[in-house]
Amino acid sequence: MTTGELPVDHMRHLLERSTDLVVRYLSEIEERPVLCQAEPGELLDLLPEEAPEHGEPLDRILSDVEQLILPRLTHWNHPGFMAYFGITGSAPGIAGELLAAATNVNAMLWRTSPAATELEVRVCDWLRRLVGLPDGFEGHINDTASIATLLALAAARHRSDGSIGQRGMAGRAELPAFTVYASDQAHVSVDKAALVLGLGLDNLRRVASDEAFRLSVQALEVAIESDLEAGRRPLAVVATAGTTSTTSVDPLAAVADVCRRHSLWLHVDAAYAGNAAICPEHRPRFAGWEAADSIVVNPHKWLFTPLDCSVLLLRDRQRFTDAFSLVPDYLRSDEESVNLMDLGIQLGRRFRALKLWMVMRTYGAEGLRARLREHCRLARRIASRLEEDERFDLLMEPPFSTVCFRLRAGRGEDEEQLNQRLVEAVNAAGEQFVSATRLDGRYVVRLTFGNLRTSEEHVEAVWRRLDGLATELAGRRMGR
Repeated sequence: MTTGELPVDHMRHLLERSTDLVVRYLSEIEERPVLCQAEPGELLDLLPEEAPEHGEPLDRILSDVEQLILPRLTHWNHPGFMAYFGITGSAPGIAGELLAAATNVNAMLWRTSPAATELEVRVCDWLRRLVGLPDGFEGHINDTASIATLLALAAARHRSDGSIGQRGMAGRAELPAFTVYASDQAHVSVDKAALVLGLGLDNLRRVASDEAFRLSVQALEVAIESDLEAGRRPLAVVATAGTTSTTSVDPLAAVADVCRRHSLWLHVDAAYAGNAAICPEHRPRFAGWEAADSIVVNPHKWLFTPLDCSVLLLRDRQRFTDAFSLVPDYLRSDEESVNLMDLGIQLGRRFRALKLWMVMRTYGAEGLRARLREHCRLARRIASRLEEDERFDLLMEPPFSTVCFRLRAGRGEDEEQLNQRLVEAVNAAGEQFVSATRLDGRYVVRLTFGNLRTSEEHVEAVWRRLDGLATELAGRRMGR
């Protein structure tokens, strides 16, 4: 029995076999049903309850990955994955993830990993320039937009009352209730941030949206004035640039003006759609986001970078340092450089910048733009089919690469049940995976394109599926 690392020849064999498995998996992924077909608890029944006492052969472990694990996954890299926000673990991103795991650094301080720290600074600035944000914004990488929103609201709270970091909020009668504002279409991560930060869901204002599912500025003004009159302290607005359901973009310039007049923090959740701003033709949709205090953009959503990689861009980095920097003696250093641990709650920080750097260098700005444009083209193509077919109701022209629609119900028919059956039937077939949402209280089918492997052929395939199911469901309700 050895007590060190695997021998070099074993290590090479493991990594070569793993690479072969990855390449085969990705090249043959269309042969698998995109949505997992397993039953709950199925894998648990196949796994031993105790960890092995003795090491097992590497080939057996990889065989179990192939036989036990892969068949029980929902395959996000499948070209038929059209649910939620489709993502791609691209080859350069996968290679970057491997190298990050191999180096296994912790970029908490500049000293603990100079290259990881400086690459993160630089690659975030590349993204900042690509999306057209002005000089002055600085970025760092977190795992998800949920954490980015949490950090942004924590920084907003500290700016509003710097004593909270020391004294907390509980038992302070002199401290008014803080209120946060977001549209009724904003992501649930805003609610979770209010929970974690002790602001309370009662102090989160879900402001009405307009007919295009964008935050109503007039309703926002009314909500803020009402809270001021009641003696509450308005804290921040979370505007959305690319809502989860429809990818609508809030009127950012007008919202920024409201925030400026009331001295509120403006956080922009651009997790999905912010990536589209690398295309100049989409940039006007984001006018006004340059006035934000913080903006989150997720390369792992639509910039072909494997999970997780969420870039938080800050207009004033010092506000985050003021809110989060706590340096015990064992972490003190004298280097004149950013220490990433000072910008959030994490101490351990993975080398996420490496995979984003490799993706951006491999495809280049031109290649990234071309791929995003293609996804938007595919969305417009199927949207036009839906709009031309009287059996379907297209909710709105897709702003980016997400399409929302309904199958129209006949007289006396339950529209929600009909569309639920449509979604279930598409997903049960195994070639595509679509999701659903609610808009104005109505059940809506949702298709999104964001995978590098999705082509015109896959768009035609999902249209044939929708067309056939619409005919089949109509036949059923007509008794044929």
